[in-house]
Amino acid sequence: MRPAPPRETLLPPARVRPDGMTVRLKDFYADWCGPCKTQDPILEEVAEDFPDVEFEKVDVDQNQDVANQYSVRSLPTLVVEDDEGEVERFIGVTQREQIVEALTEAGATASA
Repeated sequence: MRPAPPRETLLPPARVRPDGMTVRLKDFYADWCGPCKTQDPILEEVAEDFPDVEFEKVDVDQNQDVANQYSVRSLPTLVVEDDEGEVERFIGVTQREQIVEALTEAGATASA
């Protein structure tokens, strides 16, 4: 088994939900990608409201194997998943409301 690739997180690691499931949002980006820079403040805002969700930034230039595993072909790409797999995928800059809806569908709960 290969070691996990390095990763960046926007917030500390997620707490596990009471039902034992973890909700993750993977943000596939590149430093040279203009729309990715537009996506960042939206994700930072959502991350503040969902402390139980693990937000992971995946630099596709540094982690090509992970990008290939997720079949990422355009940037930015956001993948919302739980322990059972992918719940939703967004390609291009995605607005807060769509992200919140997908996280809620995956079982995440916003903080009060």
